[in-house]
Amino acid sequence: MLFPMNSNKMFFMFILFFSTLISISSNSWLGCWIGLEINLLSFIPLISSPKNLLSTEASLKYFLTQSIASINFLFSILLKMILFKNFEMNNFISIMINSSLLMKMGSAPFYFWFPNMMEGLNWMNCFIIMTWQKISPMILLSYYMNNFFITIIMILNVIIGAISGFNQTSIRKLLAFSSINNLGWLMASLMISENIWLLYFLLYTFMNSILCLLFYLLNIFFINQILNLNLISFLKISLFINFFSLGGLPPFLGFFPKWIIINFLIHNNMYMLSFIFVMSSLIMLFFYIRIVYLSLMLNFFKLKWFKINIKNNSFLTINFFSLISLSGLIFNTFLFF
Repeated sequence: MLFPMNSNKMFFMFILFFSTLISISSNSWLGCWIGLEINLLSFIPLISSPKNLLSTEASLKYFLTQSIASINFLFSILLKMILFKNFEMNNFISIMINSSLLMKMGSAPFYFWFPNMMEGLNWMNCFIIMTWQKISPMILLSYYMNNFFITIIMILNVIIGAISGFNQTSIRKLLAFSSINNLGWLMASLMISENIWLLYFLLYTFMNSILCLLFYLLNIFFINQILNLNLISFLKISLFINFFSLGGLPPFLGFFPKWIIINFLIHNNMYMLSFIFVMSSLIMLFFYIRIVYLSLMLNFFKLKWFKINIKNNSFLTINFFSLISLSGLIFNTFLFF
């Protein structure tokens, strides 16, 4: 196991996986709501810990926000069942359903709970809430999507996710705002094609898993730890490759799905939307390049006699997979020529 878990945690992980399957495979809105509720109740025991007050606070925040979103979702689907013949209300109901699902996944402008909650979680739970917990709301969003409303939400996501990352010293908050930024890209891919969404989501999950495991093994939570700890060069290179791939810097693997989305937007004459998306990615890359520049170029007060290395089989495996990000050069070469 990459992340240590006891039998109780494994049981709740299984329920979490099972509840997502219930939501996305249900043929009624009520069944989708039941799956979302099981998902909520199974994730709270994974978050809460009697030894950490921040985890308990995070579980309470998660429960309250997800309960409000579930109530709104249930009210919206009941309103849809009552007023199914009133076509004038369909637009309003679709916005209500979309808003409740956006709150569940921590999307802008309903992201108020997401970064502060991420600050109280360990790296395993951070990885789950950034990836797996977004599957059910995203799939349900594709069933009843209001295109104009979602386009506005996409723009808000990429702008807020990029600008809010300024002056962040916590890596967990930085990844939370990066997740909000990537939600805009995920919604754009969902509007294009479910296959493109699946490709983007799998690559995003792959890059997040490497980063979260790397920070877990190094026990790093803040940017100044990357700067002050005397990491060996191989660790730094592995970390920076994954940062750049997550930011979408060519020729890394993370650039490949973003280039597909930008290409589609340009071919459909959505020049302003593609410009906003590209500029937001450049701002996100500025954060990552700043971390790389400071840790490589500046000479901080470090423990010069002590170099940090990790002799761990899982870490070696992750380093091997991080080098796969360089294979993005192959895909990007096929795209350009």
